[in-house]
Amino acid sequence: MTYQKAINLKDGRTCILRNGTAADGKSVLDIFNLTHEQTDWLLSYSDENRFDAQQEADFLQAKTDSPDEIEILAEIDGRVVETAGISRVGTKDKVKHRAEMGISVDKDFWGLGIGRALTSACIECAKEAGYAQLELDVAAQNERAITLYESEGFVQYGRNPKGFRSRYSGWQELVLMRLELLD
Repeated sequence: MTYQKAINLKDGRTCILRNGTAADGKSVLDIFNLTHEQTDWLLSYSDENRFDAQQEADFLQAKTDSPDEIEILAEIDGRVVETAGISRVGTKDKVKHRAEMGISVDKDFWGLGIGRALTSACIECAKEAGYAQLELDVAAQNERAITLYESEGFVQYGRNPKGFRSRYSGWQELVLMRLELLD
């Protein structure tokens, strides 16, 4: 899938939201590693990343070539500062209507409206791809993210009390959220 949109941030700067391509492999790898060091709320730690820049480039190109998956980059002054994406849950008839969403944000850019714009972009792309439902998991302690997702229409449908086990703080409860995309 492809996507491109310019947004104005709360601080007056312009941010470009666009699908990542093979040329972005190194930049996306760098922001992935950075964001996964900055917060304990993401799925993995940077030292668990097994991709190199070429593998990241291949991943991004596969998403660009896909009719129903995407990785969207937020770029300010030519620098990638955030990523978000949608992936299909599966290809079997019983689950092919569902997509998962993930997002990571450089802490230096929290609170500027990029996370909201990326969430909206993922919703738009999921609808365009024909999904009936968009899903995500979020750490229960990440109240800002939960508030954002709820304001975009996501609803909580369950909790996993031992969804993550942090190296630093122990068990983290995950909130399971979903958004119906069909009218």
